[in-house]
Amino acid sequence: MAVINVNPTRMELTRLKKQLVTAVKGHKLLKDKRDELMRRFLETVKETKTMREEFEHKMRSVHGDFLTASSVMSPESLDTALLYPKQEVYLKIDTKNVMSVNIPQYQVTTRTSDKSDIFCYGFGFTSFELDSAVMGLSELLPLMLRLAEREKVVKLMADEIEKTRRRVNALEHVLIPRYRDTIRFITMKLEENERSSRARLMKVKDMMIAEHIEYKHSNPDAV
Repeated sequence: MAVINVNPTRMELTRLKKQLVTAVKGHKLLKDKRDELMRRFLETVKETKTMREEFEHKMRSVHGDFLTASSVMSPESLDTALLYPKQEVYLKIDTKNVMSVNIPQYQVTTRTSDKSDIFCYGFGFTSFELDSAVMGLSELLPLMLRLAEREKVVKLMADEIEKTRRRVNALEHVLIPRYRDTIRFITMKLEENERSSRARLMKVKDMMIAEHIEYKHSNPDAV
């Protein structure tokens, strides 16, 4: 029996009963939180898996275009064409608190809204496949960031689920049983003390009655 080291008094008994009620309520809230986190976690994993498959499919297409461009252009021409980027990309990261999890939110903006600014070279000495690869990478960037955001969310949710699970187990298997055992122990101690006190009172009462009877016998005329 796991018992907390406290004085077996009625004040401690009242305090522990209040703490037990709080622990039971906290256990229920944490279980509800764990279950809801698990539901959202599974939904996010499914969404991330679909997004990852879409990303890999598009990435293979872009990679194929780039390989084709590499085969029809000389390495020097390819390096020169991609040497000085024209467009600039800015990433803003915000967070949103969902059930104690700070979920990241990525927002992408570019220096200009002109789609042609992604091409940092002239079209006269490059291949169509390079244009297609650059365009594909530009279109793939938002998906890539959404995928990174979802994968980060999956990791953060998994960490929070694990922490919540440990807290639920600590309450369920350690703290709440310890409170209940201690309350049972104090209750037994108080009942034992009450029985002892009652027995002593009865013994004192019997002694007083015996003394009174003896006094009456030795003093028959006493009132």
